Amino acid sequence: MLDPELLERITARRAELDELEEQLAKQLAEVRAERDELAVAERVLDRVSEQLADERASAAPAPGQVGGRAVMLIPHRTPDVEETMLPPDYQRILAAVRQAAGPVMARQVGEMLGVDVTVRARLEPLRGRPVRLVDRGWLRKLPDGRFTTRL
Repeated sequence: MLDPELLERITARRAELDELEEQLAKQLAEVRAERDELAVAERVLDRVSEQLADERASAAPAPGQVGGRAVMLIPHRTPDVEETMLPPDYQRILAAVRQAAGPVMARQVGEMLGVDVTVRARLEPLRGRPVRLVDRGWLRKLPDGRFTTRL
């Protein structure tokens, strides 16, 4: 004959194990659900990253055509457009204006860049570049015609 006390302990332990199994099954279901959510989040993140990369690539200066000649377009200054997206010549102009002790004329920018400003054919194309940077929000033009960095 079985000991009733032992039988009671076995029954109690079985009940504990059943309860534990139920808790573990619930936790396993929660873990699987969270894992599924993470997989979805990863796919969304991948898509968003691809879209951002595409948008950044489209915001990069792209060669355009003017009069049958390839020209580099200057992007507007926005929080997501970095200075490095500007063509190298325009980056040098920005650096020269920053290094100046104060506002500078286009002629001074040319001198800082090593352009022979005594030759009109070299200075005139340079004059338009700071103006383009002003139009796109990279520089500021003072009423007296001098250029300075934006604050």
